[in-house]
Amino acid sequence: MSFLNRSLRSRIFLSMILLVIGASVLIVVVTVFQYSENTNDYHRERLIRKETAIRENIDYVIKNTTYAVETNKIALIFKDKIHEIKDIHKIDLFLYDLEGNILISSKASIIKDTIYSKISTQVLEGLKKSTDKHYIERFIENKLEYQSSFTYITDHQFKPIAILNLPYFEDDEFLNYELKEYLWRLGFAYILMLIFAIILAYFLSKYITRSLNSISNTIKETRLDKQNKKILIPLQSQEVSTLVEAYNEMIDELEKSATQLASNEREAAWREMAKQVAHEIKNPLTPMRLTVQSFERKFDPKDPDIINKMKEYSHSLIQQIDTMSSIASAFSTYAKMPAQQDETVNIVKITKLTLDIFNEDYIYFNSDYSEITIKFDRTQLIRVITNLIKNSIQAVNESQPEVPSVKVNVYKEDSFAMITVMDNGIGIKDENKVKVFEPKFTTKTSGMGLGLAMVKKIVETYGGDINFTENIEEGTTFTVKIPLE
Repeated sequence: MSFLNRSLRSRIFLSMILLVIGASVLIVVVTVFQYSENTNDYHRERLIRKETAIRENIDYVIKNTTYAVETNKIALIFKDKIHEIKDIHKIDLFLYDLEGNILISSKASIIKDTIYSKISTQVLEGLKKSTDKHYIERFIENKLEYQSSFTYITDHQFKPIAILNLPYFEDDEFLNYELKEYLWRLGFAYILMLIFAIILAYFLSKYITRSLNSISNTIKETRLDKQNKKILIPLQSQEVSTLVEAYNEMIDELEKSATQLASNEREAAWREMAKQVAHEIKNPLTPMRLTVQSFERKFDPKDPDIINKMKEYSHSLIQQIDTMSSIASAFSTYAKMPAQQDETVNIVKITKLTLDIFNEDYIYFNSDYSEITIKFDRTQLIRVITNLIKNSIQAVNESQPEVPSVKVNVYKEDSFAMITVMDNGIGIKDENKVKVFEPKFTTKTSGMGLGLAMVKKIVETYGGDINFTENIEEGTTFTVKIPLE
C-alpha cells in the first residue's frame, strides 16, 4: 500500500517518525561535514602560523649571516641553523633553489627520499601564479595524507633566493576520538527523541483522527428521509470546528429542502390527481348527455305514464351529469398552476440545494459562478430542477451504462441564466421528440406525462425557454434559459 493510500492516522504517524529520522540524519551529516571543515581550517591555520614563525627565524638567520645572501650560499648559511629551527618548531623544513632543486633539509634521509628531492613543475607554476607568493598542496606519503606549504625566501632587497617547504602531517586521532564520542552521545539522544516521537505521534494521530472518524460516521448516517442529528464536538481545532459548522449548516439546509420537497411533492400529487380525475370524468360526460337526450326524443310517447317517467328519468340523469361536470370543473380549477411569486433568487444556490435531496453518487454539479440572480418563484424553480433530474435518472437507469452520469451546469449566456442537465441515458426516440413537452405524453409505465409539460409552462411563464439536444455518444441534454434579473 502506497503512502497516499494509507489512512490519515497512519500518514500522520509515519510523517512524524520520518521527520524525526530525517532531521537526525541531516544533523549528523551536517555535524560530520562541519567537523571536517573545521579540522581542515584548523590544520591550515596552524600550518600558516608555523610557517610565519619559521620564516621569522629564517629572516633572522639571513640578517645575521656573514655569508653572501645568495641562492648558492643557502646550504652554508643554514648548515648549523636548520636543525635548530626544526627542534624549536617540531617540524621538518626544506630549502630549494628557484628551479625546485633541493639545497638543504632538516631530514637526514633526504638523499634517498625522492619525494622531497625536487619540487614538481605544478607546484612551481602554482607558486609563481599566486598573488601572495604562497602555495599549499596536499600529498600522500605511505598512504598518509598531509599538507605541504611553499613560499619564497627573500634577501635584504626582498628578492627571492630560495623556496621554503614545510610538510605538515595532521594528527587527527584525538579529534576523531572526540567526534566518535560526540556522535555516540548524539545517537543516544536521537534514540530517546525517536521513542518520544513515536509515542507522541501515536497519541496525536489518534487524537486528530478521533474527531474526524466521529464526523465521518455521522455523515454516513445522514439521510434525507429522517431527522438528522447535528455534530457536537467541544474543544476542537479550528479546522475541525469549521468542518463541523459546515456540516451542521448543511443539515439545516437539508431539512428545509426535505420539508419543501415533501410539500411540493404532495401538492404536485394532488394536482396531477385532479387533472387525471377531471380528464377521466369529462370524457364520458358529453356522450352520456347526448345519448340520454336522443333517447328522450326517440322514445314512443304512447304510454301516458311513460312520458312523465321519462322526463323524470332524464331530468334526474342530466342533473347527475351536471353535478359530475361541476366536480370535474372544480378539480380542474384546483389543478391550475398557482400564482407566481416573483422573488429574487440565486439560481446557483437553489440548484445545489435541490441536488442535495438525491442520493445518486453519479450526479455532478458545476458552476463557475457563486451567484446568479433571477426573478423566479423559489418553489417552482425547485420543481423545474427536480423534474429534469428525475427524468435523467430514469433515463440512466433504463440505459444502465458502465459509468452512469448526470451532469448539471449553471452559467450565464448573454442576458440569460442557463441550466443544462446532461445524462448518458437511453435518449429520446425520433418519433417521440415532437411529443416530449406535450401534456399526458409519457414513455413510462407509471405517471401521467405532466412533468416536462409543467416544466415548460413554468419556464415560459417567466419569459424563459426550454429545449433538448442529443449528446454525441449517448443520452440527452436539456437546456433551460431564464432571463437575468
